[in-house]
Amino acid sequence: MAFTLTTTFVTLLITTTFIRIWLGLRHVAHVQNHRGQVPTAFNGNISLEAHQKAADYTSDKTKLVIIEASAQALLLALLTLGGGLQWIDDIWRNVLPNHEIMRGALVICSAMVVSGLIDLPFEYYKTFVVDEQFGFNKMTRSMFFSDLVKQSLVGIALGAPILFAALWLMQGAGQYWWLYLWLVWSVFNLVMLAVYPTFIAPLFNKFSPLQDEALKLRIEALLTKCGFKSQGLFVMDGSSRSSHGNAYFTGFGSSKRVVFFDTLLDRLNADEIEAVLAHELGHFKHHHVIKRIALLFFVSFVGLALLGWLINQPWFYSGLGVTQISNYMALILFLLVSPVFLFLLRPIMASYSRKNEFEADDYAAKHANAKHLVEALVKLYRDNASTLTPDPLHSAFYDSHPPASIRISKLAAYTAV
Repeated sequence: MAFTLTTTFVTLLITTTFIRIWLGLRHVAHVQNHRGQVPTAFNGNISLEAHQKAADYTSDKTKLVIIEASAQALLLALLTLGGGLQWIDDIWRNVLPNHEIMRGALVICSAMVVSGLIDLPFEYYKTFVVDEQFGFNKMTRSMFFSDLVKQSLVGIALGAPILFAALWLMQGAGQYWWLYLWLVWSVFNLVMLAVYPTFIAPLFNKFSPLQDEALKLRIEALLTKCGFKSQGLFVMDGSSRSSHGNAYFTGFGSSKRVVFFDTLLDRLNADEIEAVLAHELGHFKHHHVIKRIALLFFVSFVGLALLGWLINQPWFYSGLGVTQISNYMALILFLLVSPVFLFLLRPIMASYSRKNEFEADDYAAKHANAKHLVEALVKLYRDNASTLTPDPLHSAFYDSHPPASIRISKLAAYTAV
């Protein structure tokens, strides 16, 4: 069984990495091949210069993703079959030979730090080279590293209790430890949905109440018509870090709030803002957030049940390059290799997400003006340098939103009525 797992893992790791690289190269080639002409649906709204900027921005980001995918695959191979995890475990076993829970937490944290250090240069390059080159980055280097420190501290503050709870349950809660952990994990996620908007998000951005009274009254009327109750309407200083624009709902239950990037309010008029908000309300009315939470809970339930079985299988450890069997090693192995085994499910999840976007667009067209949503989307595509000509296969595999031309054509049907 160990040999079978090793063979399967190596095959899938090579296959998924090859697919990621191949799809990325296809995407770059397709975008560049269509760089010279603006799609007909966008003639008069997006200039050739803006279209070419989007093509080059998309290509540069995708090339970086290709390199990152290769680095991540190499790191995963080194941590598992290369003996990296076992080496980290051996170090902490010498330091804490009699404290398994603490040792386990340190092994898992060490592995996460190593993974984070590999990802850090790519994030830095994207921010200060790619985004900087195309005029999107507003962050200073001190802000970048300040955010990194904050994210690390928040991660420790929130992650440490759940990690120790997991290791404690794995050690002393009997054969159904995974079920108890699933309950703890589910409650934790629900609590996070409630507390994130009020206590965590403000650590990274400033949120202020929407001041435009006319726009506020208009939005509140739309919220009332759609049966949405929120804690308030807020503007986020997205411009302090990036010139990209967005709007979203956040929170859960009574803590729900509507958030607009200041960059979005600067670019769109009141009609367009109302249409964008109507799209977001479509997600709410179709219960997309609740459905995704339910799906997350289901997947975590199945995953933890599977881990509850694998933890007692010696071949699970030896097949992935680990010689010392332990609860914490089972957990970190499972976390590291699961994405490889689940990678080929990405198109299904992307398709489901695009279906949700179409449903939200449909709702927006019925409760606002489809023409205004089209105008807003065109501005966002242009100002965010989103490619209008993605490779169809790459888009089907990855994209959570429909391609621009398809999305606009469906909305145009409403404007023609």
